[in-house]
Amino acid sequence: MTLDAALIARIDDARRALGFLPLADTMALADRGNLILDPFSVLIACRAEIGRDNVFHPGVTLSCEPEAALALADGNILRSGTLIAAETGAIRIGSGNRFGEGGFTARANRPGAAIAIGDSGRYLSGSTIQGRSTLGSGSQVLGAITVDDCSLGAGAPFSDPDPDARGAVLKGAGTARGLTLDAGQVIAGSGVFRIEDLKPQSFFHPKP
Repeated sequence: MTLDAALIARIDDARRALGFLPLADTMALADRGNLILDPFSVLIACRAEIGRDNVFHPGVTLSCEPEAALALADGNILRSGTLIAAETGAIRIGSGNRFGEGGFTARANRPGAAIAIGDSGRYLSGSTIQGRSTLGSGSQVLGAITVDDCSLGAGAPFSDPDPDARGAVLKGAGTARGLTLDAGQVIAGSGVFRIEDLKPQSFFHPKP
């Protein structure tokens, strides 16, 4: 089945009205090696800066209001259920990250909010990032965790054989607010994440 030009035009008008790329411009991202698996269900803001070789699964939304900024670098994988919304502040994302196996939300939506995510991290299983948060390279948020005004230290990616060299990790479920973790550190929480529960990652993953 083919869609006629009038129907495509109506779809594009609706997208433009809300600040998203029309279908042809969405697919044009493939010229830089990006893979758009279902352009009808992927919404990418006209103002977003998109790099190369990213993979957009169905049901991904990247929105950006005029007063904000959104930048996605290279080689990221965005699974279905990923929402990245720059509403009042900037969201800047590096390269080689994995988002949204089980859902992911990053939302800068209040005064002073800004989110920075480095390279080669994993943010999965319903994690939500908000406020003024910095997720350093190699960091991970694994689980239905709301991360608010936190800083996760940069380190090696999760594949590094030395767990204490990896970026900081939050895992479990609940709310992590106002926490600072260094490389090699992890908090496994249930309900509330507390700095008193901080452990080296080798506690859970012994060194070889």
